[in-house]
Amino acid sequence: VQLQASGGGLVQVGGSLRLSCAASGRTSSMYATGWFRRAPGKEREFVATINWSGGTHVGDSVKDRFSISSDNTRNTIYLQMNGLKPDDTAIYYCSTKAVVNPYRIYDNEKEYEFWGQGTQVTVSS
Repeated sequence: VQLQASGGGLVQVGGSLRLSCAASGRTSSMYATGWFRRAPGKEREFVATINWSGGTHVGDSVKDRFSISSDNTRNTIYLQMNGLKPDDTAIYYCSTKAVVNPYRIYDNEKEYEFWGQGTQVTVSS
């Protein structure tokens, strides 16, 4: 499985970005996909996840500002980020795992099998 994250960049406080995660090479029938981020000097943090049935869960630190969605094929996952703050500056990683339960929510990075290379998001004040 390969994941290609894109859409990062430099944005001013209060701005918006939409990250994309394109998945290829998946051989199982169902997957969950998540976004995590690592800020300088900090551990990787859960951001958002979407299960195969379309259910979503967003982390408390970004709730009401970020949302996660997928295209109809479920091969591209989006992270819409609004109202960006300097604390959102980080490398954002997408990850995916094969699942047997399409409704379960996975918000622990240790549960994910495959990771993309990350995309840098920098919010300037």
